[in-house]
Amino acid sequence: MIGYLWAALILLSFLIAALRGDMAALTPAIFTAAGRGVTVALGLIGTMTFWLGIMKLLESSGAIKLLNRALRLPARLLFPGIPAEGPAMNAILMNLSANILGLGNAATPFGIKAMEEMQKLNPHGSTASNEMCTFLALNTSSITLIPTTVMALRASAGSANPADILGSTVVATLCSTVVALIADRLLRGKVVD
Repeated sequence: MIGYLWAALILLSFLIAALRGDMAALTPAIFTAAGRGVTVALGLIGTMTFWLGIMKLLESSGAIKLLNRALRLPARLLFPGIPAEGPAMNAILMNLSANILGLGNAATPFGIKAMEEMQKLNPHGSTASNEMCTFLALNTSSITLIPTTVMALRASAGSANPADILGSTVVATLCSTVVALIADRLLRGKVVD
């Protein structure tokens, strides 16, 4: 689907350029935008490498295990149908830990693994279980203490202080998580099979 969206946007830009009689401006704009994309991507590589290294240090030092332990009780309350020591819960905890540390790219494989493991426990087959819906709501709105990806983007864009957003990020993601969990609880059972 996303491929169709990109194709439509490209065709639309060609159409608008043709209608405005400005086709000559299209080629330089394409190459300028492509160059900016490469510059941003290269800037992100350095910053993401730094933060992934920090994540590896946290993992080696046992800090991730401490974070997982701290999250285990709330996770057991949020996901009562998931075995506390099973592979689904472990994947959920790793996903939540990575999201809390702002490592969305690192969280994605754990999120996929968590959904696969929860599907194995799902008695409804083709319908998402309550735990799967809760996980999706939590994963989408996740509390973030260190927004590493956003800070990396800000740094690559030349921000004087990329970490200015720490406080507002914590507040915004805390609010989004509370709203997502409330909506999850209020909307359970409202969907007709």
